[in-house]
Amino acid sequence: MVFRMQKPKTMPLLWSNRCSLKNWKPRNNNAKIIIPMNAAQETYATWNKMAGLYQEKFMQLDIYDQSYDLFCSYIEKVNAQILEIGCGPGMICKYLLAKRPDLEILGTDFAPNMIALAAKHNPGAHFKVLDARQTKSLDRKFDAIISGFCLPYLNPEEVQTLIADLKDMLEPKGVLYLSFIPGNPAQSGMMTASSGDRTLFYFHLQDEILKLLHSNQFRVLGKLAIAYAKPSGQEIHAVIIAARED
Repeated sequence: MVFRMQKPKTMPLLWSNRCSLKNWKPRNNNAKIIIPMNAAQETYATWNKMAGLYQEKFMQLDIYDQSYDLFCSYIEKVNAQILEIGCGPGMICKYLLAKRPDLEILGTDFAPNMIALAAKHNPGAHFKVLDARQTKSLDRKFDAIISGFCLPYLNPEEVQTLIADLKDMLEPKGVLYLSFIPGNPAQSGMMTASSGDRTLFYFHLQDEILKLLHSNQFRVLGKLAIAYAKPSGQEIHAVIIAARED
């Protein structure tokens, strides 16, 4: 499964409630990128449909293992309560439990087919169909929270809200793991897979994510840049591990 970004416009895009993809129009350089109303539904349908293919491609991928090890090294509590946001088919959960069987993990994802696969691979964990935007509705505290590549499917305002919510959901000194693909937000838009299915994808500036963490009283524990090989060339993925300051 290969995703390709649609050829970007020379200028950012502006949206209104009545627009569709074919009605996107370039505006001035200060305009925000706004997405057609049906883009979120299309993204949901794509991920639910592609759950099996995603599992085949990424379940055994080990390039992030070092970052998971680092995350675990900061979790000192035995039987720590862990939340995974955007768990997909459960590959991160599986790795964490292999390293730390004592962890009590709750995984969430907005795609039911992803949750079904995650539960199959991790019978000792708990899973719930839940959009990342509704994470705060869990109304409970965790010792650590991990979100592997969920931020690319949230716009800047949603990321800002999520990080603030996660601060409130973490226990004192709780650990947070975030991964994303750093890049120019103006290049965000619909990404097309080799199958023709599309997802809405957002690039985020690493400095902006760091500012959000600092403004929400997080202390950065570590930053990693991980090279990911693609047919079109190498891509750099960012991992930030932080802790709630109290």
